[in-house]
Amino acid sequence: MPDHVQLANQLCFSVYNVNRLFNKFYQEALKDFDLTYPQYLLLTVLWNEDHRELRDLGDALHLSSNTLTPLLKRLESRGWVTRTHPETDKRRLIVSLTAHAKAQEAPIQAALVKCLGHYALTIDDYQQALALNQKLEAGLSN
Repeated sequence: MPDHVQLANQLCFSVYNVNRLFNKFYQEALKDFDLTYPQYLLLTVLWNEDHRELRDLGDALHLSSNTLTPLLKRLESRGWVTRTHPETDKRRLIVSLTAHAKAQEAPIQAALVKCLGHYALTIDDYQQALALNQKLEAGLSN
């Protein structure tokens, strides 16, 4: 069997394993905050720009409202976000960070940096991997 057919030499398998390991990394880094990786991603979008419409969050995260709604309900029930309908248009749903979520941004980022310190990756490694991953994503999404 040719080397390129071996499972360990398949790009898709490598990406799958990296995804699995990233989930493990974020699970470890976020455990003290009782957050999941998808919840962290949603909070990150809001930390970058608060008071977002549900559809805007979906676009930013590439998720449907059916996937986002349960995620938001869990975050809301635990005091991370609020969901409100504007008086002028009850069909819209605005998601906002709570004071608790805003106060936790710096500690969460510090926990991620601390956790990353356990791995042998430099900032240059990170930037190179990100650039290649973005190239792959762009190429595969056409």
